[in-house]
Amino acid sequence: MFGRGRALLVLLSALGSLFLSTVIALAEEAAREDKSLSPYFFVEGGDPSVDRFPLESTHVEVAVSGVIADVTVTQAYKNDGLRPINARYVFPASTRAAVNGLQMRLRDQLIEAQIQERKRAQQTFETAKSEGKTATLLEQERPNVFSMSVANIMPGERIEVTLRYTELLVPTEGKYEFVFPTVVGPRYASRAAGEALGNAASEAHADDWAASPTLHAGVASPAKFSLSGAISAGLPLREVASPSHALGGGYASPSLYRFELSPDESAGANRDFVLAYRLAGDAVQSGLSLFDAGDEKFFLLMVEPPARVTAAAMPPRELVFIVDVSGSMMGFPLDTAKQLLRKLTATMRPVDKFNVLLFSGGSRVFAPESLAATPWNVSAALSMIDQDYGGGATELLPALGHALSLSPEPGLARTFVVITDGYVSADDAALKFVAAHLGEANVFAFGIGNGVNRHLIEGLARAGQGEPFVVTGPDEAEESALRFAAYVGEPVLTDVRVRAEGFDAYALEPGGIPDVLAARPVVVTGKWRGEARGELVVTGVTGRGVFSQRFDLASAPLLPENRALPYLWARSRIATLSDYGLGEPSEDARGEILALGLRYSLLTPFTSFVAVSKLVTNTREPATDVRQPLPLPAGVSDAAVGGAVGVGAEPELSVVMCVLAAIAAVSWGVRARARRAAAPSRAAA
Repeated sequence: MFGRGRALLVLLSALGSLFLSTVIALAEEAAREDKSLSPYFFVEGGDPSVDRFPLESTHVEVAVSGVIADVTVTQAYKNDGLRPINARYVFPASTRAAVNGLQMRLRDQLIEAQIQERKRAQQTFETAKSEGKTATLLEQERPNVFSMSVANIMPGERIEVTLRYTELLVPTEGKYEFVFPTVVGPRYASRAAGEALGNAASEAHADDWAASPTLHAGVASPAKFSLSGAISAGLPLREVASPSHALGGGYASPSLYRFELSPDESAGANRDFVLAYRLAGDAVQSGLSLFDAGDEKFFLLMVEPPARVTAAAMPPRELVFIVDVSGSMMGFPLDTAKQLLRKLTATMRPVDKFNVLLFSGGSRVFAPESLAATPWNVSAALSMIDQDYGGGATELLPALGHALSLSPEPGLARTFVVITDGYVSADDAALKFVAAHLGEANVFAFGIGNGVNRHLIEGLARAGQGEPFVVTGPDEAEESALRFAAYVGEPVLTDVRVRAEGFDAYALEPGGIPDVLAARPVVVTGKWRGEARGELVVTGVTGRGVFSQRFDLASAPLLPENRALPYLWARSRIATLSDYGLGEPSEDARGEILALGLRYSLLTPFTSFVAVSKLVTNTREPATDVRQPLPLPAGVSDAAVGGAVGVGAEPELSVVMCVLAAIAAVSWGVRARARRAAAPSRAAA
């Protein structure tokens, strides 16, 4: 009996070891596959002759004229190592940026980049790299994420790359904001999600831009950051300030303000730069702008909305708050989200109903169905989130599906309120899901933190016909909550229509205008033929009745200062064709986006800028590929990358622990039986 027990124990141990090694091998393989699309911490060391931080500095020059911002971004790369390198740097951009030019400066050469179809540009770049030539490639990975690749940077060499873009500044509630994103927050990306996207970026790189080396929380990038510019509004300015960075500068005249980043902010590229201002009397620049490009003529119409009318009796509503409690939200971002949720729930009435869904790698709800917004229920829901400190991955799409599966309240308008930093690469899938279920709930999105994924936040709101918000700190929570309450209470303008009378207008963008929830101008851009005469007519419905405004083309002069209008129109058309990133464009749409990018020299998902030096600079050895490490956004902890305690055990580790426990239990049982069997023998002896 004792021999059989020992044999069984040996067999169990052998099987356990085999099973355990298999589980660990599978876990390691799964981790390798999954983490290949996710950020990782930069580790010092390796070959000391290779410069791992090739980005020396970034300087931004901003020129705001009226409602148009022209921006130049100069990135300087320098190789302080002893071996040639190929550098790649992933960086963010404005979701409205129309990138229309790129230059590379190498020694005494100034090389203007060419716009090419994306795959052809990659081939041009790779050929130049293999020939030992210095080259630069600028690609769009997401509407708000770009990558810059620079080939064959020789030891001691310094290369400057300058990109140019234009964007339209549209005020909200009378406040204008220029935002320059500075850092790409770490994106959680499963391989399945990356393969499912199937877009141009994933075809080219399989979403490998997400797999970027990352510095630990609080560690600044050695690359210097500087920014300067001017606002020439045409009307007196007031309340010019940056809530994000320390500024120097001042008024050159009542309508001209010059500014520059404080020298103390040279390491300030760990949070988005925000410059806010108002016009005297809270005026909003509106009207008609024209530009004649020769073979085409363009117009831009901005219509100031009417004043909001407070609803006398707003019907009851159902609010479902979907709150991100993943690892990247740990600490300051989650504290901000909790404060925001307190302020948002304070705007509810007892006749409203609500629920709260918390998500990370999985999700859980406060109640199986929405409850009345009584003080006790609200307090209990806030208590649930107060006990969560963040951890795990960011699986937004399953969370949206979970929220949608909750039984809706009959007769109540349903609103989803998503609160997240947006650090997930499968953002297109989430946007497409929201658009597909638009009739079941509208969506308001709150971006939390200093390096928000604005493409996701703005896209969720656009797809869900809601409004986007960005809350950088707890002090902004109350103001954002009050704006949210006003937006869901009563739209500013509904049934908005634009028509041309007396002239040939065509290719208007956007093709349809959604209800105006915020006090924000209606913006329409398009083309026209013939003489500049006739009218554009905008109509809609307000709380007071019918709204109508007319704009005479003859009173709008053709100005060379409006040369950005072709870029802005093409950028708007591309956004429409790509369905604002809500899914993969059709073949026809892809073809038109490609044609627009090539015609107007614009960076798109299917066109890239490439610049190649004619000189062969590398005649030594193949250059080493280097990815520029990225800083974590201010306030984001190491948990966003998985390097902090409290993230939670990986699923594979849980399985291993269960297997070990089972083996231990069986082994203990076998040994116990063996001891009981041996006891009579010892007694007899």
